[in-house]
Amino acid sequence: MEMITLNDGNKIPVVGFGVFMLPNDGPTYDAVLTALKTGYRHIDSAAAYFNEEDVGKAVRDSGIPREEIFITSKLWLQDYGYEQAKKGVARSLRKLNMDYIDLYLIHQPYGDVPGAWKAMEEAKAEGKLKSIGVSNMTPKIWNEFVPQFATKPAVNQLEFNPFFQQKAIREIMAKDGVALEAWYPLGHGDANLLSNPVITKLAEKYGKNAGQIIIRFEVQEGVITLPKSANTERIKTNLEVFDFELTDAEMDEMRGLDTGKGAHNPDAPGLRQALMSAFKIED
Repeated sequence: MEMITLNDGNKIPVVGFGVFMLPNDGPTYDAVLTALKTGYRHIDSAAAYFNEEDVGKAVRDSGIPREEIFITSKLWLQDYGYEQAKKGVARSLRKLNMDYIDLYLIHQPYGDVPGAWKAMEEAKAEGKLKSIGVSNMTPKIWNEFVPQFATKPAVNQLEFNPFFQQKAIREIMAKDGVALEAWYPLGHGDANLLSNPVITKLAEKYGKNAGQIIIRFEVQEGVITLPKSANTERIKTNLEVFDFELTDAEMDEMRGLDTGKGAHNPDAPGLRQALMSAFKIED
């Protein structure tokens, strides 16, 4: 597994396994255990996915040493603010049943983000969190919050795929060496993306499927990619992207697919209010 070195010196596997919308009490456990046995060493969860327990159990039952597995989780909106964020970090550690989390993110960038970030910085200094970062930060949101932070994020986890390449925020992040992690890296199964002629042509050339071409493009772009699947064969093939390399010209072709538009707009009016009142992790 190839690794990227984050701006805090920690290393992260470039392909991880996402568990968004996989239920707790079985399905997440089965998928994570399959992924770990297949060769994944990076699992991406969140408090708001309600499956941290299954992730932790699968890691323990895998027989793989904890230090060889990179675990990400995320703080939900109800736990923003300094004091509440400390409780949120403690809850994630308890549910995962782990002494530390490799990467912990601000999940949605609304509310008292600076207070939460301060608590996360302290948890990092205490060794409870190895790296800390943010998620879903557009240029507008980044410029609102990040200048208030004492330390820069290691990661910004964003929607990213060949149709939505996040060029504006990537320019801002590059100044501080902030890595981009991709959610919806395959366009959430977008048929137009998976059947795009540029991608299908490359798939035929390299004897790969469309998803593998997309993941390979993202890896070569320096993007940490988080494909998700509950299908055993797809879990396996999504990781088989390290035995070929796209040429410079092919990378340019893939870059040319960018439309600048995604499925999620964190700047959309009313989204902040909707997410902040959506649900609670725990009273």
